[in-house]
Amino acid sequence: MRDRRLKREMSFGMPDVALKCVMEYIDDPRDRGAVSLVCQKWYNIDSLTRKHVTIALCYSTSPARLTERFPNLESLKLKGKPRAAMFNLIPEDWGGYVEPWVNEISGALSCLKSLHFRRMIVTDADLESLVQARGHMLQALKLEKCCGFSTTGLLKVTSSCRCLSTLFLEESSIEERDGDWFHELAMNNTVLETLNFYMTELKCINIQDLELIAKNCHSLTSLKISDCEILELVGFFRAALTLEEFCGGSFNDQVGELDKYSSVSFPPKLCRLGLCYMGKNEMPIIFPCASLLKWLDLQYSFLDTEDHCQLIQRCPNLEVLEVRNVIGDSGLEIVAQNCKKLRRLRIERGEDELGMEDEQGLVSQRGLSAIAQGCPELEYLAVYVSDITNSALESIGTYCKNLCDFRLVLLDKEQRITDLPLDNGVRALLMGCQKLRRFALYLRPGGLTDIGLGYIGRYSLNIRWMLLGYVGESDFGLLEFSRGCPSLERLEMRGCCFSEHSLAMAVMQLASLRYIWVQGYKASPKGRDLLAMTRSFWNIEFIPPRKAAVFDEFGRPVEGDGIEQPAQILAYYSLDGQRMDFPPTVEPLYPSLI
Repeated sequence: MRDRRLKREMSFGMPDVALKCVMEYIDDPRDRGAVSLVCQKWYNIDSLTRKHVTIALCYSTSPARLTERFPNLESLKLKGKPRAAMFNLIPEDWGGYVEPWVNEISGALSCLKSLHFRRMIVTDADLESLVQARGHMLQALKLEKCCGFSTTGLLKVTSSCRCLSTLFLEESSIEERDGDWFHELAMNNTVLETLNFYMTELKCINIQDLELIAKNCHSLTSLKISDCEILELVGFFRAALTLEEFCGGSFNDQVGELDKYSSVSFPPKLCRLGLCYMGKNEMPIIFPCASLLKWLDLQYSFLDTEDHCQLIQRCPNLEVLEVRNVIGDSGLEIVAQNCKKLRRLRIERGEDELGMEDEQGLVSQRGLSAIAQGCPELEYLAVYVSDITNSALESIGTYCKNLCDFRLVLLDKEQRITDLPLDNGVRALLMGCQKLRRFALYLRPGGLTDIGLGYIGRYSLNIRWMLLGYVGESDFGLLEFSRGCPSLERLEMRGCCFSEHSLAMAVMQLASLRYIWVQGYKASPKGRDLLAMTRSFWNIEFIPPRKAAVFDEFGRPVEGDGIEQPAQILAYYSLDGQRMDFPPTVEPLYPSLI
């Protein structure tokens, strides 16, 4: 009775106008979700006032449910294929079509101003339908890691969306037919703030059009482009007085003069920079603005360990640094000494692919310990290491109290590892870093015992997303793990020794789990033991073993017959029931029980 009276007072004690005003200041989707559960009235007001929604899997609900629940949305982010698709682990025809969403959005969401599609299949027809219905008010369009469309579709966008302030195409696979889309953008847009076609194959970009964008768009703050000779951008840099971020470009090694880039001068407000294929000779063009840089991307440079050290010493204000492991422990020690404001550090692998094999170019416990002690503001750390110890992980737990996202991959190149298993180090890290929300640990057999896997479950109180690779020894470890992780919503696992039955039992014990993807487990021919996890609104998909193409670090196919991919399972909650567009490479194990 007391709870009922409380709900009645909370529902009717506050005027609708006041409640709506309060709701508008609640942005966190979890807070919004909690508020909507108070009573029917609060649920309705949340429905009417919600401005942004992120859907982590496009098959978790239907387009009609979305528009009925939130008719006044102004911004929508929609994700399609699982993350594993980026590494060619998911069959290419798995799904993730944007068409039903565009059809529903075009007719229902009259307030929509911003759209973000990630890892989805988008066609030119989809783009045409979208701009016909919403082009007059669309302010932001992001097609991230998408495929299926061409520059013809982009022409429809740039010729119709005159209010577009953000056009984002990073890492999308786009069929290039001409550069008309870019010319149309340059001729008719004056409000552009962010333009991004980084890591695409778009080459028909007229430099005069780029300069025209800089002159016409006085609010342009971010430009990330594909390959383009830096010397051709001198005029653009002179005109782009408001530019704060630039990424892309390239350097022509055919010209031999050391001072050939002396005419390049970056805009005065530039503080975020990433240059492709930059070598030692070109590095001095960064020096004049180095002290102003807050974000630096050197992932696709040709710098060795010593070059990294020389450059980073000049960048005391860095907050974000993205490099490859050629930076080495020596480079990380320089980062720790000079970059006290660092919040995000990403260290990818790949020095051998770039032809920069270097004895110093290895990241190990030495470099990580230095970073932990020297960068107390660190919030994000993702690193490929050649060696790691428990004490290094303990250092991170001791000093990095602001860490929210930690990802570590132990490379299999080195055979002798100093200190395995990492049970105690992982425990210390998780106990020390109470703010962790995302956690990835990709090791090798013997890297973490069942006891260590139990530690992860016990001390991951707030972690919502987790990737585990080659961890644990038996089903016992997985079941110990699943007794914890009270906040875990998304779980990805590879190369594990667990049986189908134990996976099903673990899923049933993880109370908050909404999504799981597993590859490389003890699979039966048809995955029938997985049916033990069957429940209402829960879809289970089985991907049998198959041969798949191999891609290098830059997404280029490697010649050969491919490699044998082990069986996979993908299971997730869905309010929409069993999806209808199953490809022949995926088998639905059981219909969703709705």
